[in-house]
Amino acid sequence: MLLGHAALLQRAELEAAAAAKLTAAQELATRLEGLQVQVTQKSGVDGRLFGSVTNVDIVEALKGHGIEIEKSSIRLPTGPLKTVGDHPISIALHTDVVSHINVTVIGETVSG
Repeated sequence: MLLGHAALLQRAELEAAAAAKLTAAQELATRLEGLQVQVTQKSGVDGRLFGSVTNVDIVEALKGHGIEIEKSSIRLPTGPLKTVGDHPISIALHTDVVSHINVTVIGETVSG
């Protein structure tokens, strides 16, 4: 009977930890929802970037807002961003929590 009681306690602890993770993800999603972040990248006059904006660049931009996100959480459905302008993206914070932000890519034309 003692073994059954220990297993129940362990399960309760796991469920409490899972609930805490879900709550933390939901709170972060509330902070993120609708957030506008800007990333500046070198571009040509046509608005196409010389490089691209990746999930690592977006993680760095979010750090500027005081938000720490794993780069694996960022969803770029069409791959890295390659053009100047607004790009809506999703961030999967938990299996049940997805937040949406807008990344504005600002082109920095290179004169030379």
